Amino acid sequence: MGNTIVLANTEVTRRDILVAGLGAAAVLAMPHTVNSKATPTKSDRGTRNMSTIKTKDGTEIFYMAWGTGQPLVFHHGWPLSADDWDAQMMFFLEKGYRVIAHDRRGHGRSTQTDTGNDMDTYADDVAELVAALDLNNAVHIGHSTGGGEVIRFLARHGTKRAAKAVIISAIPPVMIKSEKNPGGLPKEVFDGFRTALAANRAQFYRDVPAGPFYGFNRTGAKVSEGVISNWWRQGMMGGIKAHYDCITVFSETDHTDDLRKIDIPLFVMHGDDDQIVPIADSALLSSKLAPQATLKVYPGFPHGMPTTNAETINNDLLDFIKA
Repeated sequence: MGNTIVLANTEVTRRDILVAGLGAAAVLAMPHTVNSKATPTKSDRGTRNMSTIKTKDGTEIFYMAWGTGQPLVFHHGWPLSADDWDAQMMFFLEKGYRVIAHDRRGHGRSTQTDTGNDMDTYADDVAELVAALDLNNAVHIGHSTGGGEVIRFLARHGTKRAAKAVIISAIPPVMIKSEKNPGGLPKEVFDGFRTALAANRAQFYRDVPAGPFYGFNRTGAKVSEGVISNWWRQGMMGGIKAHYDCITVFSETDHTDDLRKIDIPLFVMHGDDDQIVPIADSALLSSKLAPQATLKVYPGFPHGMPTTNAETINNDLLDFIKA
């Protein structure tokens, strides 16, 4: 169904959209670099393995591929890693799917690259991974910056090997404010990210998850120190240069034309209390650009809702994949 809009439990009001937009001066999600001959390292759990590919430019991309069945490919956000998908990887593995998640170049266990930190290269890295694993009929699922990676990959490399796509709390169409995008965030917001990252990355990577990313700054929020520490751990595994470059990628990459090229079903999932990627200038626009998009809005859910609201997100993903 083209451009279907579903609201989870309630409607999005102007106030909801404004509130979601106010917190946007905090953080986002983005990736890193590698090359393509798969080198599996098998674990002691049969079909589970952790591997790397080497991309054409010599970058090593770390990935996990577990199970059998229809492949689900998970694309993480900035500045995280494949580990951010723990709740989804385990859920869908138990449901009989093959689950794949990679660390973007410059992130996690992949090469800490100083070049190639741009959306086209991220997409090309994904294409090399898909080819190396010979994935077909795949569902690509991206969170935040990873959502932009999904859209650019499908637009740039085509949908022949893909069945469906999902973007969650994602950056498309484009985040930065301009004459073409008057509802975007000012460049000064992202300059602030760069300044904070360069000055004290360790503290910045504590402040983001402890505050707006998971909505832990909201009154009455149930704060999880484990979730905060895990976000910090993932962020500090990556390279500061790649993470710094990625701020430009997730803020300035324009996916408007990419979205128009998506000729498979696209599920757009977004919380209306997303303080990182405000819904008014992202999901509400993306869902109108992709020909076969379905939008679902989650009242009160934060940017990191795949973690904080995993049960709801997982079940809705399963329904979409099976439909």
